[in-house]
Amino acid sequence: MHNIKRLAVIGAGQMGGGIAQVAAVSGIEVTVFDAFPGATEKCRGVHQKSLSKLVEKQKITQNVMDGALKRISFVTDLEGLRGADWVVEAIVEDAGVKKDLFKKLAAILPDDNVVLATNTSSISITEIATATGAAASRVVGMHFFNPVPLMALVEVIPGLATAPAVVERTIALATAMGKTPLKANDRAGFVSNRVLMPMINEAFYAWMEGVAEPEAIDGIMKLGCNFPMGPLRLADFIGLDTCVHIMNVLADGLNNDRYRACPLLKQLLTAGRLGDKSGRGVYDYSKK
Repeated sequence: MHNIKRLAVIGAGQMGGGIAQVAAVSGIEVTVFDAFPGATEKCRGVHQKSLSKLVEKQKITQNVMDGALKRISFVTDLEGLRGADWVVEAIVEDAGVKKDLFKKLAAILPDDNVVLATNTSSISITEIATATGAAASRVVGMHFFNPVPLMALVEVIPGLATAPAVVERTIALATAMGKTPLKANDRAGFVSNRVLMPMINEAFYAWMEGVAEPEAIDGIMKLGCNFPMGPLRLADFIGLDTCVHIMNVLADGLNNDRYRACPLLKQLLTAGRLGDKSGRGVYDYSKK
């Protein structure tokens, strides 16, 4: 049993908002923090829309939706997180920014029973934990997948100092939130991105070297490997900037340049073609 009464989520973006929604639907009181003006209101609107769709599809009842919305509150000051039993951080994928945040969290939430979890998709849990000093034993990786309400997996990653009891509690919480927790060790990219990013990168090389056009590459991988989305389309969905960043983390963390981004991928990034979020990446989304 997780025994979590109040969960704090840092970041009201796509990932943080999704984590907050899933926790609230599972009966947990949630406080979402975001310092950016307008982020919390936008998140509130996304929750309303997302939960309404689940009601329409009869995945949840109207009562479940109403209860979940009542359980989510928002704050714009970290001090508002005092009293939380558990924290999940879902901010920008930058080691320096995360370490600065975790140092503050360790001070604001000094209770040894409060777990400090990070939703990082590739950064070392051990490195993030170093910023917390003696609190390193309660830092753990809790990697959700996008879109959080629909994706079943949570990668659970202990750092070098993470207490075994914290790992067990993380598995219990993820299970209570309706997810399937699977454990990975603290190596760059963990399992998901260590396997996924080289595949995406190879798809860009296949395109750059004229093996096939993007539509054919994606179509072959969808129909031949039964993937729900082709690797180039997935790269656009993730964000080409995010893909390159994760590839750099892999290359540096594993000390191997074979994980570096394909020149064509970097060229698209330089041109500002980031994927869905910029209206164009591998594909053009400007008309959508």
